[in-house]
Amino acid sequence: MKACRRKALALCLGYALLLLLAALNLLEYKWRREPRRCAEPPAAARRRPPPPPPPGGSRGPAGARRQLVYVFTTWRSGSSFFGELFNQNPEVFFLYEPVWHVWQKLYPGDAVSLQGAARDMLSSLYRCDLSVFQLYSTAGAGKNLTTLGIFGAATNKVICSSPLCPAYRKEVVGMVDDRVCKKCPPQRLSRFQEECHKYRTLVIKGVRVFDLAVLAPLMRDPALELKVIHLVRDPRAVASSRIKSRHGLIRESLQVVRSRDPRIHRMPFLDAGHKLGGKKEGGGGSDYHALGAMEVICSSMAKTLQTALHPPDWLRGNYLAVRYEDLVVEPIKTLRQVYGFVNLAVSPEMEKFALNMTSGPGYSSKPFVVSARNATQALSAWRTALSFQQIKQVEEYCHQPMALLGYERVGSPEEVKDLSRTLLRKPRL
Repeated sequence: MKACRRKALALCLGYALLLLLAALNLLEYKWRREPRRCAEPPAAARRRPPPPPPPGGSRGPAGARRQLVYVFTTWRSGSSFFGELFNQNPEVFFLYEPVWHVWQKLYPGDAVSLQGAARDMLSSLYRCDLSVFQLYSTAGAGKNLTTLGIFGAATNKVICSSPLCPAYRKEVVGMVDDRVCKKCPPQRLSRFQEECHKYRTLVIKGVRVFDLAVLAPLMRDPALELKVIHLVRDPRAVASSRIKSRHGLIRESLQVVRSRDPRIHRMPFLDAGHKLGGKKEGGGGSDYHALGAMEVICSSMAKTLQTALHPPDWLRGNYLAVRYEDLVVEPIKTLRQVYGFVNLAVSPEMEKFALNMTSGPGYSSKPFVVSARNATQALSAWRTALSFQQIKQVEEYCHQPMALLGYERVGSPEEVKDLSRTLLRKPRL
């Protein structure tokens, strides 16, 4: 009797097991036939709104659209002063020459070969990814870069102001004393990055991008919507200032000269040992690189200006050319034009700052130092510093951009020395 019961129980269990296996097989079959149903989220999840975008990138405080600006220029064009118009603005996060790090790390690469790396760095910085600085740090392996290791940090208003440093306040317009700022406590880049996310307007000034087309991918990117301000200056004044500050620019001049096209027939260098201010400064070798770089600079400038004359879709409405000469002669008018282009309000403090910086006592300041200057002397200094041969050489290299920008060429030494005669005309842009 007990044996029969055990057999019946075993049969029942076996039957139940078969039913369970059949049910599992049926579920597996349905899952294979309809896999997309398994991938669908529940109805409650489908009704949930998408998560907000991460901070940075094209979004500023409270999700506001971030405004991104690149000041596109070359060495000795008055860009340090022009950059201060943004560095001093309480609403602007400003970076001074960040691509300097690329050129230092990848030296002796020529200027053209470094353009891609420069664009990649800018792409990261405009998204407030400041860790990119660490890639090009020359501090040494294993050493973390701090805020005071960034090029231009000693005069950067964000780095030298609260909350990163108690020395200054960003909302108070006024030049930063680099000796004071160098005493600021170094901060981690992540802390500096947090500050970047707080600003709606991010402006980068640079002299190491040579062709505007290099920035085209950034300007086409709808997440960035980059605007470009092209700061230009009379190439003869640029050349004169390059010669005056030749020793501080020797590495950059070498990198630029290496980018020249060897197939082009060139006008030979003239009067290489010309004396400036009655004192011979460095001899012909330094002048060779200081003036030779003007060929590459003016060639790239001509290409950019031609693009601006017939702008493609990505440039239309996103480009503004500003002449340094107009800035120093009419500072408030130019400031309003520039701020209007990038949707910034002009405060009385910023107007006063721009006016004071162009109403200084003279023009004998040291290179690479921003200070108040006499506007008239700033415009005409090259006419007494360069020889006529040097002037003609620069005009040979730069006649195309000079014609487009309204810089009149000279015909004689007497014409150069006649300071009562202006050489400025209305630009064609």
